[in-house]
Amino acid sequence: MSPIEVAVERVGGPTKLAGVLGVSAQAVCFWRDGKRRLPVEFCATIERESAVRRWDLRPEDWHRIWPELIGAEGAPGVPALAAEASDAP
Repeated sequence: MSPIEVAVERVGGPTKLAGVLGVSAQAVCFWRDGKRRLPVEFCATIERESAVRRWDLRPEDWHRIWPELIGAEGAPGVPALAAEASDAP
């Protein structure tokens, strides 16, 4: 089960999570089903409501979005610098 699927389940379903976030249940289902990427602005609230960590919700870029979480207890390692260099224009 993906982290967003776990979060949806823990909160009580897509409709309940949508209500907490102020979005449509369809938006939550799109995130859950991988049809759309979960926007950054909802991750902290989802973490607070479901205990699913932000770094699990956004594993590819969490360290760029929330650098204050680098080195936090339980935080994954930061992806290799070589991988980030390939993101450069």
